[in-house]
Amino acid sequence: MKYFLLSIALLTSIFASAQMDNQKLEELLSKHADSVVGISGRWQVTYKELPMMVITDETNNRMRIIAPIVDVDQLSKDVLLDCLAANFHSALDVKYALSNDIIWSVYIHPLSPLTEMEVESAVSQVYYAAATFGNTYTSTPLVFGGANGEPQEPEIKLNKM
Repeated sequence: MKYFLLSIALLTSIFASAQMDNQKLEELLSKHADSVVGISGRWQVTYKELPMMVITDETNNRMRIIAPIVDVDQLSKDVLLDCLAANFHSALDVKYALSNDIIWSVYIHPLSPLTEMEVESAVSQVYYAAATFGNTYTSTPLVFGGANGEPQEPEIKLNKM
C-alpha cells in the first residue's frame, strides 16, 4: 500500500509540473533578459547588450536561441577551425553555427521539457559563446585550465554586426 501511495504521489508531481510553452517562456525571458519584444514564439531579446532571437515551434516542440556574431567573410580558416574545436570542447550546450554567411551562437532544445534553470542557462551560454568568440570560445563565465590551472574569467568582447 505504501508503494502504491508513493507511486501516486510521484505521478501527481510529474503531471503537476507544467510543460514549457510560449507563454511561460516569454515570462521567463522577461525575467532574465534586459528586454523582450515580439510576438509569441518570435522574440527579439537583449541580454547584457547582446541582441538575440528566440524562436519556437510549439507544434513540433522545438525552441532555439540564437545570436549573430560576425560575417563569415571576415574570418580566417584558423578561426573557423577554432569554432569547430570549441563545439567539441568548450561551447557546452551551445554551438557555433553558420547560416546566411553569418556565424551564430546557437542553443537548440525541445520546448516542452525546458525548465526555468535551463532557459536561464541557455540565454547565458548563448551570450558567453558570442562574447568570447575569437578569444576563449567558451559558453560559461569561467575558462578552465588556465595558465596556472585555476579557473579564469574570459575576456568579453562583443562584436558589433
